[in-house]
Amino acid sequence: MAGAFTNTVFGFLRCYLFLAVAGGAAVAGYTPEQLVTYVWVAQGLLAVVLLWGPPELADRIRTGEVVADLLRPVHPVTSMLATDLGRAWHAVLTRCVPPVLTGLIFFEPYLPVRWHTGPLFVLSVLFAIVITFCCRFLINATGYWLLDVRGPIMLWTLGSGVISGLYFPLRFLPEPALLALWLLTPLPSLFQAPLDVLIERDATPVQLGIVGVQAAWTVIMLLLCRYVQTRAERRLVIQGG
Repeated sequence: MAGAFTNTVFGFLRCYLFLAVAGGAAVAGYTPEQLVTYVWVAQGLLAVVLLWGPPELADRIRTGEVVADLLRPVHPVTSMLATDLGRAWHAVLTRCVPPVLTGLIFFEPYLPVRWHTGPLFVLSVLFAIVITFCCRFLINATGYWLLDVRGPIMLWTLGSGVISGLYFPLRFLPEPALLALWLLTPLPSLFQAPLDVLIERDATPVQLGIVGVQAAWTVIMLLLCRYVQTRAERRLVIQGG
């Protein structure tokens, strides 16, 4: 309840800020109604996509409990991803609905008009959840080498919200910077992609292309997680035993 309330309050602040910047006109291709939808759905997805989760894996590495994960018949990446998908579904029911309903009641949001936008948005959010899990996994996995992961986590906390499209639409940035972010990093796939798909910012082929880029990053990140886990297991030493 506290989390949903906090997200709703910040939704009001962000929504009025964006509307003030827009001044009743379109900005960077977004109409005021699309900006309203962008802000409130982003607030709803905040706990679903979960950029900033607890460092559970890093703590298990530090305490040595990760050994129990390695003894299970399921690969650690698969096991943790399944747990995270269950968490995300619970967050959809408890943390996503209240802010989105608030946006529908107090503002005039943009509602999708294309029949395929709904399924594409659901698929895009699913890709965003998996990619975010992979990012958090890789940051926590630095604990295999560093033991203390506070530095990487702080760097992730400061940067991820800015270049994932959570704080503001990345379309506000210059085109070359935006293109580099899309092609070189998975971060725009976390918030910018599902939100742009939902508000139908682009034509249908571009919507499909955005989800296609997310699918490619999902495969790359999952393979990278399994590679890092394999490399880490080769040099893992549990202190004290």
